[in-house]
Amino acid sequence: MAEKKKGIFATLSAINTADKVKEKNGLKYLPWSSAIQIVKGIYPNTTFEVVPQIMDDKGNTRPWHDDGKTGWVEVIVKIQSDDGEVCEAREMLSIMNFKNQSIPSKDITSVDANNSIKRCLCKALAIAGGIGLYIYEGEELPDEVATVIKLQNECMNLIKKKCELSEKAKEKVGELCKAADADANGDPRLINDIDTLTTLKKQLMAVRK
Repeated sequence: MAEKKKGIFATLSAINTADKVKEKNGLKYLPWSSAIQIVKGIYPNTTFEVVPQIMDDKGNTRPWHDDGKTGWVEVIVKIQSDDGEVCEAREMLSIMNFKNQSIPSKDITSVDANNSIKRCLCKALAIAGGIGLYIYEGEELPDEVATVIKLQNECMNLIKKKCELSEKAKEKVGELCKAADADANGDPRLINDIDTLTTLKKQLMAVRK
């Protein structure tokens, strides 16, 4: 009997990237060039897209977002195998300085945004395909990013749990998610503000049957 072929996540998460991991300011990371080289070397049909912010009614855009306080970038990754399997992730990352602190929106430059896009690309590849995923465990994430990811996951788990209660609860959950952040289209995974996510989590916890 032929051995079953491993899927995308099983294949990439099993790759030892220890010899490619770098460290800066006490944080470990997999360089974006190494991540792309590994993934596209196995799955050449892999694509990624930077989600822009629309700046005016003429449709002009820029490759990063801000809420008037801080900024973030969004990247969509789609890893595709030859046999039709697809692993996709849409991830966000705060635009931070060399101390891993959020940069005020008025001070963000295109260089800052580009650096964050590359880091976000690595994060999306890790979430979608598992490459270097272990790097993002626990304290190895900057505190702010770790908190955002934790809250996003908690909100998603609450959404699933509350939507199973009743149609009324499901409707209420949808209303709360859409009201939390208009730009997120009701998806907590697209919300990058800790206060907003914390409030949404409390509101979701209060939903009853």
